[in-house]
Amino acid sequence: MDIGKAGLEGWRVKVADRVADPLASRSSLTEDHVRAALGALFFVLSVKYVVSTLKRVADSARS
Repeated sequence: MDIGKAGLEGWRVKVADRVADPLASRSSLTEDHVRAALGALFFVLSVKYVVSTLKRVADSARS
């Protein structure tokens, strides 16, 4: 869970805090699990954005 929570900084913490309780109460997950899952999701989306940006830079450098 620590890795997932590492993806929560700034506005992402506020989003996770706001939705953790409602999602946890509607599922079998704890609030910590919901926060960790959201942190992991934000982390993956950030990595995807960085990789796609680097790919575009490399493609434009080849042109």
